[in-house]
Amino acid sequence: MIAAIIAAAGSGERFGAPIPKALIHLGDKTLLAHAISNLAPAVNQIIVTAPAGYESQIQEIVGDEVTVVTGGSTRSESVRLGLAAVNSTAEFVLVHDAARSLASTALAQSVIDALRAGDVAVIPALPEVDTVKVVDAAGYVVSTPERSTLRKVQTPQGFSYSVLKAAHATPQDATDDAVLVADAGHRVRIIAGEESALKITTPSDLATAMTFIGKAETFRTGVGIDAHAFGEGRELWLAGLQWPGEVGVDGHSDGDVAAHAICDALFAATGTGDLGANFGTSRPEYAGASGSTLLRETLNIVTAAGYSISNVTVQIIGNRPRIGARRAEAITAISTALGGVPVSILATTTDGMGLTGEGKGIAAIATALVTK
Repeated sequence: MIAAIIAAAGSGERFGAPIPKALIHLGDKTLLAHAISNLAPAVNQIIVTAPAGYESQIQEIVGDEVTVVTGGSTRSESVRLGLAAVNSTAEFVLVHDAARSLASTALAQSVIDALRAGDVAVIPALPEVDTVKVVDAAGYVVSTPERSTLRKVQTPQGFSYSVLKAAHATPQDATDDAVLVADAGHRVRIIAGEESALKITTPSDLATAMTFIGKAETFRTGVGIDAHAFGEGRELWLAGLQWPGEVGVDGHSDGDVAAHAICDALFAATGTGDLGANFGTSRPEYAGASGSTLLRETLNIVTAAGYSISNVTVQIIGNRPRIGARRAEAITAISTALGGVPVSILATTTDGMGLTGEGKGIAAIATALVTK
């Protein structure tokens, strides 16, 4: 009989999250769910120590086959509370951190194999590759340990149930259970750890963990261009704003070249077609549609394709209108339509050359950066 205690009572404060760290998502599952799915094939019983107030929510996530108990204010206290729920027939107990959610089943099995071979305490670890300094309270180096003897300890850590229970018989606190077991006079075996068993404490750790599940963020860019000729009798809509007193442009929709160029830049970055395919004359429902409407629809399309918009930039090309006085207003209009993303708006002329320089129309060039 092998039991596992997953310490999941951490607040997530260092992560900057408003929820317990174990409930933060890594890909399509929470850190806790990853930890359970990796441990389950190697053990017979799993106990999760939950933050006070989150017991019911975590029980719903983990299912009825996992025991959920309220954790303590420290890691050692949480493990002691978890030990109280361990089946009395257990021979070995693994103690694991939900924050090391990608520690593999194979790593847990290696810990168990070492226990079965006769060790009473087994912990995985990686060699220390950096030079480590011991410093005093004033910040001066006291000594430099030989790094060949140093190891970076991971979980799951495995113990004989009786040895671990005895080590926790006193209210002593420690950063890991191996310290308590060693203080009780037992030898602790080190086995090879794995890079994927990193401790996820900050957003950058989470980004690193994504690489191990094949879901690291990728960046893509796109460019979009649009141009329309002025058309008498039309209102001018540009960058999500109406421009009173200005002649508008011809077009299937409202002819907002800035919005259209941004849409095409986003479609190009995400491989989701182009302006004509998504909103062209074959789509009568978009006849006369505003640029803001098309931006909102584009946001829906690229989001459904699994992308997030990092930022967009658009340069408006034409002799009129003068953009400067309403730049901030235009940035707000476009950003709002795109869900609050950063937006930059520039303007220029072509010194009398071409469609825009001759005053026959207006154009825009946009770029977009997206992540998947």
